[in-house]
Amino acid sequence: MLMEFGNFKISLFDPSQSEAFFELIDSNKSRLDDFFAGTVAKTQTLEDTINYCELIAQKIIDKTYLPYIISDKRSNAFIGLIDLKNIDWNVPKAELGYFVDSNHEGKGLITKALGLVVSYLLKEYKFSKLLCRVGSQNTGSINVALKNGFQLEGTIRNDYRTTKGEIVDLNYYGRVF
Repeated sequence: MLMEFGNFKISLFDPSQSEAFFELIDSNKSRLDDFFAGTVAKTQTLEDTINYCELIAQKIIDKTYLPYIISDKRSNAFIGLIDLKNIDWNVPKAELGYFVDSNHEGKGLITKALGLVVSYLLKEYKFSKLLCRVGSQNTGSINVALKNGFQLEGTIRNDYRTTKGEIVDLNYYGRVF
C-alpha cells in the first residue's frame, strides 16, 4: 500500500528503517515529548529505537498498531507519522495520532496525509469510527482533525498527564462512517 501526493508518499512503516524513524523522533523530541510520550521514551537512543521497532513489527503483524510514515519522495527522509492505535476490531474503531516534522509544519501536509490515510483505512478495514484525542490547547492538531471531517465529541477534563507532570484536558474528535 502506497499513497502519494505532491512530493510525498505515505506507506506502512517498515521496522527495518529504524534509523530514519529515530532521526524523525529525535529531531522533533521537544515537540513530541508530551503527547507522543511513549514513543519518545522508547526511542531515546538508536539501540532503543531498533528494539522498539522490533516490537512494532509484531504489532503490525497482529494488527494491533499500524504506523504510517510520510516521507519525501526526493530524499526518502521521514517527515511525519500517522499512527492507528487502540484498535477495537469488534466495533471496529480506532484512534489516530499524527505529527509532522517541524520543518514541514504549517504547509497542510499532515492534513492532506491524514485524509488519504483515513480513506485508505475505511476502504481496507471498514472502520465504523475513528477518533483523535488532542490537547485542548493544540490548535494546529485540532484544525487538522476538523479539516478531515472529525467533530468534537467532548472535552475530558484532567484526562492526561504530560511528561512534565502537568495534567491537561483532552478534546475527543470522532468521525463515524
